[in-house]
Amino acid sequence: MKGVLRRKMASSVMATCFRSSSLYNLNGFKTSKVPIKSRFCKPLSANKKVNAGHASNFEFQEYMAAKIKKVNKALDEAVPLHHPTKLSEAMRYSLLSKGKRVCPLLCIASCELVGGEESIAVPVACATEMLVTVSMIQDDLPCMDNDEIRRGIPTTHKVFGEDTTILCGNSLICLAFQHIADKTDQSVPPKRVLRAISELGLAEGSKGLSGGQFLDLNSEGKMVTLSELECIHTHKTAKLVEATAVCGAIIGGGSEKEVERLRNYGGCIGLIHQVVDDILGVTKSTEELGKTAGKDLISDKATYPKLMGVDGAKKFATELLDKALAELSYFDAKKAAPLYHLAKYFVDRQK
Repeated sequence: MKGVLRRKMASSVMATCFRSSSLYNLNGFKTSKVPIKSRFCKPLSANKKVNAGHASNFEFQEYMAAKIKKVNKALDEAVPLHHPTKLSEAMRYSLLSKGKRVCPLLCIASCELVGGEESIAVPVACATEMLVTVSMIQDDLPCMDNDEIRRGIPTTHKVFGEDTTILCGNSLICLAFQHIADKTDQSVPPKRVLRAISELGLAEGSKGLSGGQFLDLNSEGKMVTLSELECIHTHKTAKLVEATAVCGAIIGGGSEKEVERLRNYGGCIGLIHQVVDDILGVTKSTEELGKTAGKDLISDKATYPKLMGVDGAKKFATELLDKALAELSYFDAKKAAPLYHLAKYFVDRQK
């Protein structure tokens, strides 16, 4: 009976989101038939030629290592062991496992780009990593993608059980928003803090990640068009990345135009992340990825390589990269260097 109800619900939502050859996304906006024309990667005006400038001499690896070290320290302090011990252990196990920390990096770099200090962005940056962690541990559950390896170690539910993992996710979501409210420096105007909380809440909920995950689960084994795939992944993956860039700009005091340019940039690299993830899923081994390779093929999910071919997916990622970098061309090249290299890192990553 539950399976029947779930299929009926899925059919209803899919029908709303996927109408004829074009479709309506979860926000009610009609998307284009071709993914590369998505509103998530459409520049505000005609593309300017990207000026790498100082970016070519920027030591991105050093920058990334320094930011990750600070973020990891802040995350460790944010989740101390406490009663009930098993639950807090699960939170720490999930959150502190070795990860790329790309969302915290994006948040801090966006804040600095618009003139903000690193210190005021760290609480929001930590919150984004908490939400990313929740998306992964929930995605790995048996009722979802049923995976046993994440970041090269057993998934949370394999170590702590499904019940504890679900409560761990709930706890991290609550902590993420509490952390922003409690730990953001008082020099940041409350309106900015509230706006950042709202952006992340929207990106995490039914009009963002959760809605995209729902559609992804219920598209398994079905014929999915490129437009439908875009609808899924701009919500499942790109929305949270987009919101991360936006929140950094908001906290840093960016203008509305700066915030919107970073929204476009974040939407593009968020979609790049998913496209590259799909490519790696069919070209790399489990050992190389640190998670189960070929899982989407087993689940009969629609992916960019499946619909476009590996070469087509790589070309699409490159087109998205060009659009993302075009948004940065409106900023000072030296200040934009971290985001320039972060976008290229999204395309070039091997796991």
